[in-house]
Amino acid sequence: MTTTVDASEIAKFEAMAAEWWDPHGKFKPLHMMNPVRLDYITSQIAAEFDRDLTGPQPFAGLRIMDIGCGGGLLSEPMARLGADVVGVDAAERNIPVARTHAAQSGLQIDYRHTTAEAMAAAGERFDVVLNMEVVEHVADPLAYLTACRQLLKPGGLHICSTINRNPKSFAVAIVGAEYVMRWLPKGTHEWAKFITPDELYELMRQAGLEPVDRKGFVFNPVSWAWSVSDRDLSVNYVTAALNPA
Repeated sequence: MTTTVDASEIAKFEAMAAEWWDPHGKFKPLHMMNPVRLDYITSQIAAEFDRDLTGPQPFAGLRIMDIGCGGGLLSEPMARLGADVVGVDAAERNIPVARTHAAQSGLQIDYRHTTAEAMAAAGERFDVVLNMEVVEHVADPLAYLTACRQLLKPGGLHICSTINRNPKSFAVAIVGAEYVMRWLPKGTHEWAKFITPDELYELMRQAGLEPVDRKGFVFNPVSWAWSVSDRDLSVNYVTAALNPA
């Protein structure tokens, strides 16, 4: 079976696995961004599946897959909202970290060391596929997004975030985050692998998905906080798409 896993990319994240839940460690940028990611994800799911986020367990009955789950920063909130969550990561060392933290948090989450392609080939299907900050690390984005679409039930929701490719993203995501702020180890990202919003929309269409929304995640260095923007997709951005099949 073919796979889009890039072994050198997996090695980077395996080396950082133990630090997933340290808000001041190597994953500090994700901890800082997580509230706006969750706001976007939960609002999209609630709108698509007509769920009331103010009620108890609003995602009960929904099966959600978190690809590239890492230590569980998104899987755990989804489980708390009542979803049946499967967290998948190609970096084997992330899975014990995620399982241990979920157990400590009293959460039932099905964590697996596998790939999107293997899950799709096994016939697994989900209402929602979360694909956050993964597509810029795979060897073949189109094949990977095709597997993501295959994992969705008809009418299922695909949420994908990544990093734009332009001079600003090089300055912010690589020079700023890796060399100046030292939020991430040098070499975490490759600028050439970044994908523009238009390119991602086209890749998703080729994969059989129907893009329906895109927003920017913007970091304000004055307030030291992230926000969602309708207009500024210049560095970090997120998309929503449906499986029309």
